[in-house]
Amino acid sequence: MEFNIKRDLFSAGIQKTLGIVEKKTTMPILSNLLLRAGPNRVTIMATDREIGLVADYEAEVFREGEITLSARKLHEMVREIQGETIHVIKNERDVVILTYNKVIYRIPGIPADDYPVVADQEDIPFYKVKGAILKELIRKTAFAMSTDEMRKTLCGVLMETEKAGETFWIRMVATDGHRLSMMKMDTGEKDFLTMEKGVIIPRKGLVEIRRLVEDEPGDVFLGVRQGMCIVKTDHTLLKVSLVDGDYPDYRRVIPAEKGVILGIEKDKLLHTLRRMSVISSDRYNGVIMTLAADKIVLNSNDPAVGDLEANDEIDVVYAGEGKSVGYNVTYLADAIDVIDEERITFEVGEGMKPGIVRAVGNENYFCIVMPLKL
Repeated sequence: MEFNIKRDLFSAGIQKTLGIVEKKTTMPILSNLLLRAGPNRVTIMATDREIGLVADYEAEVFREGEITLSARKLHEMVREIQGETIHVIKNERDVVILTYNKVIYRIPGIPADDYPVVADQEDIPFYKVKGAILKELIRKTAFAMSTDEMRKTLCGVLMETEKAGETFWIRMVATDGHRLSMMKMDTGEKDFLTMEKGVIIPRKGLVEIRRLVEDEPGDVFLGVRQGMCIVKTDHTLLKVSLVDGDYPDYRRVIPAEKGVILGIEKDKLLHTLRRMSVISSDRYNGVIMTLAADKIVLNSNDPAVGDLEANDEIDVVYAGEGKSVGYNVTYLADAIDVIDEERITFEVGEGMKPGIVRAVGNENYFCIVMPLKL
């Protein structure tokens, strides 16, 4: 195997594998990426058996071949080479040599024979969608995923599609049982993926999808079939194994009755909550919000640490009766932080009914937060 490849392309392809390859594994080859030189192309593959990535780039190939190499060590080598083009050659002992001018790196490889197969797309139909749409859907929901590995279906995001009139919507929902975030967006396409029920994309797969579309605001292609979600760009194909299970019926959590609605400047409330979070600890992470005429008084204190306390107040649009309610300060801040609009509404439920954060001027996003017992 021998080829020349542009350093920036090579580096970008290797970097895409770093979140996929296993750092600690009983199969050392899963810490490697597969490098394959074919006619005028170099293909980079990585898999942990649940996620698979295939990226290919133009290259000047002198001799075809393949080898697996440590993804992290190869990334470090290519990152430190300061040049436009890298020469790569594999010798008869499966050692790969990277050279640029007087710089020479040698890295031992493992033959590709035992590398798990990253299957092709198997004629799955693909549908066009803006990468920026997937990025925004993930940004608005991923923070609410559960981290409890015992609740496997909640350690991911539900993705659904829906057709309403001539509009195809794509919706993502995440919950950890204490909060729920939902975002939907118009795909802008006349033909799009339809599913009988939603699919659950696991946390690691979601991170890789977001990383893939981070720099792809234009068109990408989405396909779902047989427990697999696939996202394609011009140079890269990413396959993610979906979570096998049923997502809870999130619609049952959405309150049917309206609570008290407050109109607030987003940044004012967010900065106030962050000031309250200074008091947060592993034992206590709550904030008490007391509603009064045209203001909210916020208080946070850790009962286990005596006089450790924070107080603040902000102006709001409110003319109702006085009342107090408690919330997890981090959950509220997370829900508000992803909002781009300048003003929000915060709906305070009666009793132990949840609160709802919405953006003024954007009906397609909301986050539900369960209250704390005072």
